Amino acid sequence: MSLKLSLSFLTYLAKWLLISLIIGVAVGAAAALFLITLQWCTDYRTQNEMIIWLLPIAGFFIGALYHYFGKSVARGNNQLIDEYHNPKEVIPFKMAPWVLIGTLGTHLFGGSAGREGTAVQIGGAIADQFSRFIKLDSLDRKVFLTMGISAGFAAVFGTPLAGAIFALEVLIIGRARYEAIVPSILVAVIADIACQYFGGVHTHYFVENVPKMTIENVGWITLASIVFGLVARLFSYGNVFWGNLFKKINYPPLRPVVGGLVLAIIFYFIGTRYAGLGVPVIVEAFEQEVGKQDFILKLLFTTFTLGAGFKGGEVTPLFFIGATLGNALVWFIPLPIDVLAAMGFVAVFAGATNTPIACILMGIELFGSDVAQYVAIACFIAYVFSGHSSIYSSQIIGSAKHPVLGFQKEKFIKEIQSLDK
Repeated sequence: MSLKLSLSFLTYLAKWLLISLIIGVAVGAAAALFLITLQWCTDYRTQNEMIIWLLPIAGFFIGALYHYFGKSVARGNNQLIDEYHNPKEVIPFKMAPWVLIGTLGTHLFGGSAGREGTAVQIGGAIADQFSRFIKLDSLDRKVFLTMGISAGFAAVFGTPLAGAIFALEVLIIGRARYEAIVPSILVAVIADIACQYFGGVHTHYFVENVPKMTIENVGWITLASIVFGLVARLFSYGNVFWGNLFKKINYPPLRPVVGGLVLAIIFYFIGTRYAGLGVPVIVEAFEQEVGKQDFILKLLFTTFTLGAGFKGGEVTPLFFIGATLGNALVWFIPLPIDVLAAMGFVAVFAGATNTPIACILMGIELFGSDVAQYVAIACFIAYVFSGHSSIYSSQIIGSAKHPVLGFQKEKFIKEIQSLDK
């Protein structure tokens, strides 16, 4: 390697290390603020369950906020993906505070939603502001958007390796672009460190009963993974169904009012087990048997909440659905309950987002390397059996998962993209 080429590589590395430091610290600090305030909202709602009756009012304010002041950022994660593929204009910075307000309101008053969407949008909005001050070519702009997604995901879940690869995988189904791999991993690690430094706290999960891999276990893993993939597909179609149903209400701010009222009535009678993130139930699923109905009810309430127009994300609810589904499968599949919960945790997520490699890395980061083979098989099989469904309508299909699925993809793409019109 020539000296000139070596200096070029060093310059490249120094450039992106400096930029990663700036973006990573900014996004990590914002993620810490988000996690701290989100925990406060969750604690307050848990201690004051009657606040659920204010969910329709909160829904109106969230709906009105986006209808009157946030139309330019209403598409959320899909807007970031679209901007990556077809750069047109800088992501408005108001995406960050708007989604933060909307998500905190959703969780404070009892909507069933996640937090990944919020963190990714905050990260993307912060990173893309550099486009206003630095003259970037189209490739560098794409790198900045990728870094924002990576930093937000890594910081909010405490999984920098998964965050870095998620940002690359989520853009195109079946293919990953590696132009941004170095900036993506640097900013993910820095954002995670910054988030923890500023007080962000992450949940820890324990998988202790990992059996030796055998041919018999491969068969059981395969069976469970097919179920995980089909449930991931069901979640994606649930988003489409409820989104289309609520679109029949012509005045957008009224949609979360109706949705919030329905949720408040239901949660009043059955309790708030399925409100918010549901992290205590996820932890419980690794330790003991939980309700066999937990996964399907969380799926229904989350897709209903988001379809009505509340804000947040889908990923933590997908963790809930996957972990409790794996827990339920212990009745039919002779694997330890914590291993099944871990497999479901990442496999349903992999199927719904089409990011199997990122989910395998997340499984290793969260549960340890002993479970690597189990989560790897689960994620890849769930990825295939989820079809070309996705919780992100703007994902581009780079290659079909299987020739049989090729004819299905156009129909589903039209269905999910119709929600953004």
